[in-house]
Amino acid sequence: MARRRVVITGMGCVSPVGNNADQAWESVKNGKSGIGPVTLFNPERLDVKIAGEVKNFCMEDYGIPSKATRKMARFSKFCLAATAQAIKDSAFSAEELKSEKCGILVGCCLGGMDATTDGFRKLDDPSFGPSRMPPLITPMMISNEAAANISIYYGLNGFSWTLGTACASGTDALGLAADLIRAGRCDVCISGGTDAAITEFCMASFSSLQALASKFNESPEKASRPFDRDRCGFVLSEGSAMFVMEEYEHAKARGAKIYAEVAGFGSSCDAYHITAPLNDGSGAARAVKEALEDAGMEAKDIQYYNAHGTSTRANDSSESNMIKIAFGQHAKKLHISSTKSMTGHLVGAAGAIEALFCIKALNESFIPPTINLENQDFEGGCDLDYTANEGVKAEVAAAASASLGFGGHNGCIILKRVNG
Repeated sequence: MARRRVVITGMGCVSPVGNNADQAWESVKNGKSGIGPVTLFNPERLDVKIAGEVKNFCMEDYGIPSKATRKMARFSKFCLAATAQAIKDSAFSAEELKSEKCGILVGCCLGGMDATTDGFRKLDDPSFGPSRMPPLITPMMISNEAAANISIYYGLNGFSWTLGTACASGTDALGLAADLIRAGRCDVCISGGTDAAITEFCMASFSSLQALASKFNESPEKASRPFDRDRCGFVLSEGSAMFVMEEYEHAKARGAKIYAEVAGFGSSCDAYHITAPLNDGSGAARAVKEALEDAGMEAKDIQYYNAHGTSTRANDSSESNMIKIAFGQHAKKLHISSTKSMTGHLVGAAGAIEALFCIKALNESFIPPTINLENQDFEGGCDLDYTANEGVKAEVAAAASASLGFGGHNGCIILKRVNG
């Protein structure tokens, strides 16, 4: 029996560069940064005072009453808003989804850090203390609540799972969702990633690892500079990207608009270090090779690679090595870009929004740029074509996106145009 095919029929996002898929794509297509000064709290105690915040966000804009979201942390609100967009885009009604064999799978790394921070403040506040802690702190902060809130809001009774593989969470969620559809566990799956970690606690924690860009407080839009000699860390961001994924024949039967096919997925672990990647890139290369094998494709069949490209010293050199291992001689011909140069790092949502940009690149035959690439780090091994500063028109039939997370988690998803 032929393997069940998996396609994308709905997309939605909330991000620093736009609060729907088209807005976000237009921003990165034109090299527009979404990074600016922190406004969600007073960062005066921190060395890093910039982040990729979601702006002008209102649940009512997506037809979701504020009353329904009062008991949700920020990451859950983002996820539900992106899901509402994706469901509307797919042309499913809420009632139709209830009758489908439908599951939910959300990638999330950090969860409700705003609720956690608020809880600790109240614990230390003499007017609150342990005996007067708000009872909903726990359900707001735990990472499964985004998926749970989708289930509750739409009345969906299928599996509702959360996957946490650090910065690879969004990519791994999409890949596992595709596997579940192929296996017949569901015909439709709502999947993607979400995170909202712009809090003093999180930024201080990442800063203590010397992971955040600390030299660009006066010029935030310049801070995220993947593959550049002057990179000094990533920019913490927030948001969500969600998709309606569907078995191909099921989508055709209902006349759905199809954006792309999920052709392959691969996953690996470096088994090396809790934060640092293998410098030679061999661990991550295994995930890319597995994705190519899963897709029945060769390296030369991929035209565009959306890089993890965090703008850290370790990642960008290691990932460049990985690309050379995974794609061989084709690496020199590959169109590569890091859209994190504009979005910053959405942590658990990073792989999901980068998959969205891959789909847009397929649909429009356009490669978005890596901005701020002013002094390419050739000495550090970053010697490939990263589409510096300006996007280019190019035929894209298939695209790959890899995400590399703390703990050595690596995931890669391959998307391609649907031809028949």
